[in-house]
Amino acid sequence: MAKKIQFSLVYRDMFQSYGKFQPRKDQLERIAPVIVKMGCFSRVETNGGAFEQVNLLYGENPNAAVRAVTKIYHEAGIKTHMLDRGLNALRMFPCSADLRKLQYKVKHAQGVDIPRIFCGLNDVRNIIPSIKWALEAGMTPQGTLCITNSPIHTAEYYSDIADQLIAAGAPEICLKDMAGIGQPALLGKLCGLIKKNHPEVIVEYHGHSGPGLQMASILELAKNGVDIIDTAMEPLSWGKGHADILSVQSMLKAYGFDVPEINMEAYMEARALTQEFLDDFLGYFVNPNNHLESSLLLSCGLPGGMMGSMMADLKGAMGAINMNRERKGEPAYTEDQLLIRLFDEVKYVWPRVGYPPLVTPFSQYVKNIALMNLLCESMDKPRFTMMDDNMWGMILGKSGKLPGEVAPEIVALAAEKGYEFYTDDPQALYPDCLDKYRQEMETNGWELGPDDEELYEFAMHERQYRDYKSGEAKKRFLADLQAAKDKALEESTSAKTPEELAAFKHAKADALVATESGIVLYEIGGDAEGVTAIEPFIGKTYAEGDRFCYIENPHGQIVEIPSALGGKLVEIAARQGAHVSKGDVLAWIERPEA
Repeated sequence: MAKKIQFSLVYRDMFQSYGKFQPRKDQLERIAPVIVKMGCFSRVETNGGAFEQVNLLYGENPNAAVRAVTKIYHEAGIKTHMLDRGLNALRMFPCSADLRKLQYKVKHAQGVDIPRIFCGLNDVRNIIPSIKWALEAGMTPQGTLCITNSPIHTAEYYSDIADQLIAAGAPEICLKDMAGIGQPALLGKLCGLIKKNHPEVIVEYHGHSGPGLQMASILELAKNGVDIIDTAMEPLSWGKGHADILSVQSMLKAYGFDVPEINMEAYMEARALTQEFLDDFLGYFVNPNNHLESSLLLSCGLPGGMMGSMMADLKGAMGAINMNRERKGEPAYTEDQLLIRLFDEVKYVWPRVGYPPLVTPFSQYVKNIALMNLLCESMDKPRFTMMDDNMWGMILGKSGKLPGEVAPEIVALAAEKGYEFYTDDPQALYPDCLDKYRQEMETNGWELGPDDEELYEFAMHERQYRDYKSGEAKKRFLADLQAAKDKALEESTSAKTPEELAAFKHAKADALVATESGIVLYEIGGDAEGVTAIEPFIGKTYAEGDRFCYIENPHGQIVEIPSALGGKLVEIAARQGAHVSKGDVLAWIERPEA
């Protein structure tokens, strides 16, 4: 009898791999019945990861969206799943245990069936508690292995982790090939080991198509017993996203596997609706390069979904790096030259910081260390001297155990700074927090929501939730959308290319660079919390050392950013509320002597 293989549609990740935002609740409700009508999906990914945070960013309550869309799939007998970052839950930094536990109660009540629980370091201490809490809440926990290529990450290494997660109660294992660099041979062998040791366990594969290996990987996995394969659909398949359902079904069917048929009329309807959503507003926040595959990703191992943000970071730091080089009489880098330098630096940094799998948030940390090293080089400073607390937290073990050893020069630098390495359970570093948030909500007269879902949202995404409640998020999003539309119109009608316009604007200006990672805040009257904040106007002048803005780092500290030598503001590169990394350009200020 032919092996039966089922398909899952990663509708959430389709958008996250390409752009910034997710569809609105009304859009999700429109397309869900059409996806059901396609008749080929046993599962659909509805939320998790950045879904709820970005919905808050444009002023929509994600709880209502999750409840509405899961109901449609359940009525059709389709299971729903979400992405869950273990210790970090649905955000980029660690959570308290009581908040993580509440997540499963809330998500089960909202109709989500399966949390895909991963730790970017594959540290089982960050996954096993979530497996237990998900089971207690009535969910089906999926233990997840973050796939990468290094001397440490062998099939046997991963199989041992799978054994531990299954022993802890996980009835399913996901092979999460977040960068698409998992070699087909490794993935096939690993799947075979898991199915041999645990034939009753469901194995699901999630991969990205960025470097071009994914179809070969899917075939190897199918031959070794995989049960479910994650797929996408046009117009958000391939590129830095995922393989299209049509191609995967066709290939496996030709090999004799038992796969479901696809209602092509419904496929075309869903395809058209998704394009409509992109045309409505989502497409304004999609980097065109994310539609393209790139074999360059094989060398650095970074997730394809990061390429858009990485290119933005690269362009932000490029001005500062080249300015430093030109001051020393060295030729400026082109964008391609700097990209290759960044990839080479990632390859240099990665083993020295202990081979963390390059998945959120550790892929961002490794990329940021590499980028800061290039900035240090341009300033004649040693490598690893511009690392923020998040980067050090990963290195010191505060997010979990690194797979490999940290290089001696970084160990020595940590000792010089008085930092200590942490080997105990990371969860112990993050005390319970729900009572504090519950008390504030009661004081504010805010509803806790059904099953405490509003309490959960506030505690999980505090700043975004405050902006959502105040209306600032919606106002900011509409301003960003209008700016994106204006930019698109300008680019379509201007005789100058965007690069020519930027070069003209920046010719007599200095880049003002972020000295911290965090959230950009502009202020009036000393209000560092940004409650009444507005951005400065183009043309505003600053004296040397005047405050330009604040940055709130991930630890809640407010850092003042001065305007350097001062001058006239000619462009704002980081808007109010933007998340920036150290070295990103905040603004361009025309020098007083110009």
